[in-house]
Amino acid sequence: MDSAIKYSASSQSSHAASNVSTMPRTVHLWTPGLFDFKGGIQVYSGFLLEALQNSVPQTHYDVFSLHDRPPTSSSNTQAHLLNSRSSVSKNVQLHYSGFFPRSVRIPCFASQVFSAGLWHRPDLVIATHLNFTIAAHQLKQLTGIPYWTVAHGFEAWDIQRPALQKALANADRILAVSHYTRDRLLQEQSLDPAKVDVLSNTFDAQRFRVAAKPEQLLQQYGLTADQPIILTVNRLAAGESFHSYDQILAALPTIRQACPTAHYMIVGKGDDRLRLEQYIAEHQLQDCVTLAGFISDEELPDYYNLCDVFAMPSKLEGFGIVYLEAMASGKPVVGGYDGAMDALQGGQLGALVNPDDVNAIAQTLIQILQGTHPNPLLYQPLALREAAIQAFGFDRFQQNVFNLLEQFSTP
Repeated sequence: MDSAIKYSASSQSSHAASNVSTMPRTVHLWTPGLFDFKGGIQVYSGFLLEALQNSVPQTHYDVFSLHDRPPTSSSNTQAHLLNSRSSVSKNVQLHYSGFFPRSVRIPCFASQVFSAGLWHRPDLVIATHLNFTIAAHQLKQLTGIPYWTVAHGFEAWDIQRPALQKALANADRILAVSHYTRDRLLQEQSLDPAKVDVLSNTFDAQRFRVAAKPEQLLQQYGLTADQPIILTVNRLAAGESFHSYDQILAALPTIRQACPTAHYMIVGKGDDRLRLEQYIAEHQLQDCVTLAGFISDEELPDYYNLCDVFAMPSKLEGFGIVYLEAMASGKPVVGGYDGAMDALQGGQLGALVNPDDVNAIAQTLIQILQGTHPNPLLYQPLALREAAIQAFGFDRFQQNVFNLLEQFSTP
């Protein structure tokens, strides 16, 4: 079996049952979405709900989704899948706000969760986005309902809004997805360190496997099986101050001097594509760069298998689930000195570089592609996969969620 932690769901449920008096009986989970878009926060929210259900199955969960819409058929309500792994249980009630126009959706969602909290009086509110924390704080002021909130990435850094700062200071628990995010929160905000825990991202290891380069993709993109391929999977957001793919593009001429047939593929969509196309044309990189655009969740594993190294030396990642997915596919990973330090366990599972140092990025990728990098694990696909599962597989995540719930006391 893939999972390193053989923690039985039944034994966990029995343990939870023996501590039922200290576990929350009702939980309200506030999330940007579970089904509408599989971004990092949505994926994390889905795994968190699954872990909660498995850890304390007797608890009732009301899930409030900002962007999801109700299913077209009532028979499909419980057929929604979370992360393509498990169905929503009978103890989960889904509430949607995605049918409201975008211009009023956020205030409608805030009104929905606030009024439901006043009416239902849950034992615990969990917000999977920091922006929801203000409403949770206001609800606590009126009712005393405790709340937890999740801090992911750059939305948790350099917080200046007084209302959000106050809401964070009064949270009963803050779950940071990485030590990097936790450290920044503690450095920048007046928070009690005892209330800030790390609950790292997880991933579905069953979806990502070690396999040969897919022949259909090689043909589709005019590549060969022995051609070194560098892959980045990231949104193309023009408004962000830093783009890891810019750094790799800048390093590509140096990489091509050492590895003449090296090819760079960027998977993702967004409003930065036009600028990227112009950059590639101006630097005459058309023959060695592919902008693959949007790729469905079903297709993504094949793209990891297509590459020889996954590279995303970013400054903006709170953690980066894509690093785990690449390692589960047996691929060497290059990350920056942000949340990737957690995902790559300080360099034990991959290579860390200064994202501002284009030459360091180039030399690290050359080393990996030429087989000279000093970390031998990068060249042992099955061992790398197992190490990633050991550290970040869902069983480990679920155990960590259960441990946090054990520390909860009903009001």
